[in-house]
Amino acid sequence: MQLKYTPHFLSKLEDLFSESTYILRYEKGNFQSGYCLLNDSKIAIINKYFPLEGKINSLIDIIRTINLNPEELSENNRKFFSAIRQNELKF
Repeated sequence: MQLKYTPHFLSKLEDLFSESTYILRYEKGNFQSGYCLLNDSKIAIINKYFPLEGKINSLIDIIRTINLNPEELSENNRKFFSAIRQNELKF
């Protein structure tokens, strides 16, 4: 799967979060890595001033580190989630 830095690709990543138990928020902050992950509350916070490329890379990092239940996802999102987890995205 090709990694694309487009608003459509960002919305596909956001859609993964909308189907999961995690809440995705865009906030102002001084995050060292560009994002903050609150595992106990299941909240992921992305720096809202990040450019599109930074937001996408942050979301991919988060998806690779959190435990999402693939059974909660739709078929398309399950395939997309699997591709992200298995590092099948190519630059």
